[in-house]
Amino acid sequence: MPKRHILVFFALFIICGSLQAQKKFTFSGTISEASSNETLIGVTIIFPDLKTGVTTNEYGFYSITLPEGEYNIIVSYLGFQEISESIILNASIKRDFSLTEKMEQLEEVVITDNAERLDIRKPQMSVNTLAVKTIKQIPVVLGEADVIKSLLLLPGVSNAGEASSGFNVRGGAADQNLILLDEATVFNSSHLFGLFSVFNPDAIKDVKLFKGGIPARYGGRVSSVLEIFQKEGNSKEVKVNGGIGAVASRLLVEGPIVKDKTSFLVGGRASYAHLFLPLFDINNKAYFYDLNTKFNHKINDRNNIFLSGYFGRDLFSINDSFVNTYGNAVGNFRWNHLFSDKLFSNLSVIYSDYFYGLELDFVGFEWDSGIQNFNLKYDLKHYLNDKFQVNYGVNNIYYVFNPGKIKPNREDSGIVEDQLTKKYANEAAAYIDIEHKVTDRLSLNYGLRVSHFNRLGQDEFFVYQNDNAVIFDPSLLIYREGTPIDTISADRSSSLEKFTNLEPRISLSYNFNGKSSVKASYTRLAQYLHLLSNTNSPTPLDVWTPSGPFVEPQLLDQYAVGYFQNIKDGEYSFETEVFYKDIQNRIDYIDGADLIANNAIEQVILNGEARAYGLELLLRKNEGRFKGWLAYTLSKSEQRTPGRTSSPNNGISSLETGINNGEWYNTPYDKTHDISLFGSYDLNEKWNFNANFIFQTGQPTNYPIGQFEFQGLTIPFYGPRNEERLPAYHRLDISATLTPRKNSRKKVQSEWVFSIYNAYNRMNAASINFSENEDNGRNEATRTSIFGIIPAVTYNFKF
Repeated sequence: MPKRHILVFFALFIICGSLQAQKKFTFSGTISEASSNETLIGVTIIFPDLKTGVTTNEYGFYSITLPEGEYNIIVSYLGFQEISESIILNASIKRDFSLTEKMEQLEEVVITDNAERLDIRKPQMSVNTLAVKTIKQIPVVLGEADVIKSLLLLPGVSNAGEASSGFNVRGGAADQNLILLDEATVFNSSHLFGLFSVFNPDAIKDVKLFKGGIPARYGGRVSSVLEIFQKEGNSKEVKVNGGIGAVASRLLVEGPIVKDKTSFLVGGRASYAHLFLPLFDINNKAYFYDLNTKFNHKINDRNNIFLSGYFGRDLFSINDSFVNTYGNAVGNFRWNHLFSDKLFSNLSVIYSDYFYGLELDFVGFEWDSGIQNFNLKYDLKHYLNDKFQVNYGVNNIYYVFNPGKIKPNREDSGIVEDQLTKKYANEAAAYIDIEHKVTDRLSLNYGLRVSHFNRLGQDEFFVYQNDNAVIFDPSLLIYREGTPIDTISADRSSSLEKFTNLEPRISLSYNFNGKSSVKASYTRLAQYLHLLSNTNSPTPLDVWTPSGPFVEPQLLDQYAVGYFQNIKDGEYSFETEVFYKDIQNRIDYIDGADLIANNAIEQVILNGEARAYGLELLLRKNEGRFKGWLAYTLSKSEQRTPGRTSSPNNGISSLETGINNGEWYNTPYDKTHDISLFGSYDLNEKWNFNANFIFQTGQPTNYPIGQFEFQGLTIPFYGPRNEERLPAYHRLDISATLTPRKNSRKKVQSEWVFSIYNAYNRMNAASINFSENEDNGRNEATRTSIFGIIPAVTYNFKF
């Protein structure tokens, strides 16, 4: 084809595209709650004539570009009155909506993003959302509403048992979950070693858990992303709400500084059960407190700023001779800017800190450790048209790791002050994520994240012969710590090791008839931080360490396929997914590894691999007086660390045995069967009843398989790792909520929540220990249980 013909063709293509573009206009705006001006996440704006629509983002903003014409629109959000009207789109329109809460009927229960028919068409899968109202209805121990405990009722989510911190998603470890509070990383999500979570339900606006198909804007963890946003504060009028419980109370105040423009939110919680211990002549203490804050200012129609923070502390002490203090502190400054009706941006400056302190007065020392990070991120959402949305952005995180500092706490202490070597790292990333509606039936979500991790120089770094920090002894078939041959010191501007990873993501949805769809996804993730722990669940003493010369970053490949269906116009819904996860470089510990106050952690860890696969089912009833869901997970989670390649030892080549002889073994969080049932029944305007039942396969453990005598001592020996299991875990929790009849003259609205945790007093085994019976000399197993039946009463109020 002649060049001039190509130029003419190209010019005609541009002109036609321009003419077509002239016939399309953008409909955009922000959607908020009428009574408070609180922006709403996930509101659906539907154009029935075009069978298309859009949902609001994390800041309540929406944008969609459509052909010129007259359309009916429906603005829908569960629990709020629906808005239906006609618009004439002959120019770009900016339209804000205020939704009014339905007062004549109770709010619907929203438990996943698939509750709306439109979401059947979305390629996003493996996502669960819990409404705050639902979280407050779920019965939990001691009657305190709890975000983390509520997540355990969802398919694919479990934990290590009662009073255990953290949670496990699809067979992953607790440290493989990225927990975000207003975009800031939370490193420990538990109060009182797992009895409560750090999230105050009164201050929470939205809770979303990504188990797979994770968008490219997220990275840094290989199992899941838990995204939590705090409320912005009521800019209409001052509101107060709170609650008084058996062991803790809470209070939250929000209101306008400048009406309809500037608002604040301040919320606090504190436990006080320890105040009653002296009555029983007990000098121990165990309590927590936390504070949530938020400041929101609307500069103009195109600019908003937010300043939010969280601070929490736990204290546990025994006779003041053993004092343990730990907690999180986070802060975030965000600036929302609207470049145009199609381009939305968010700039965030974030600080996060996790602190752990220990004081042993009888020994005479104090111990402090923790991790800090400083995060700068910039995200943009580009709404090109009704079929194409592009999200892209960059972020940079600077880490400071403090493995521990010890110092004497009294003059007669024999402890010499010492600081374990601090570690430093920088993690940078850039991403692009595209939402593409190919046809009315087929939708795609695809993207790429590029991450770069730089392990920076530190004051003291050990060097080993042949770069081998762990030595295998072929004569004893055991691993032992390597001996450093030199020590180097490197300044912060230098690099000990660098890693770069490409993390592609893709998911698709094929819609059959507007009521059912098939979805599939592939996710690649890299994790550069590792939690050093040899317990089944995280503890405050656990220490985070970065990837480096001896610790490779964890790499995940996850595949998922699912079928989703809305039944009877969304009154019921059914979801099923199968998944497979493969993780490289999952660390394991040599036998006898000492992780506490270890200045050379590379001497006790080896790089292995992990895998998990399973089936998830979720059947829900979303409407009517009775609402709830049934969740079932059938899964397997395994790990192995095979021996490294043949290594020379005294001139003799030997093949290493690895951990557990290099064979696959169950991870501590492997649960073959996991069944959760939740139900909520509205008897009338005054009474609401809730119940949940949980059944899980017992968690893996080790029992002695024999014993031998050595110098008069009886020494047990064990078989392969995690080959045995604790007894099956199950329990029933029930609650009843009494809401006195509303009186228009009364400003205070209140409710009473009566709950019973573990209603039939099942003594679930937290562990089983073996000891010798002094009377008959036989070895006996002793079951240790944490909770039996626990009744509780909570009084909630708002005005």
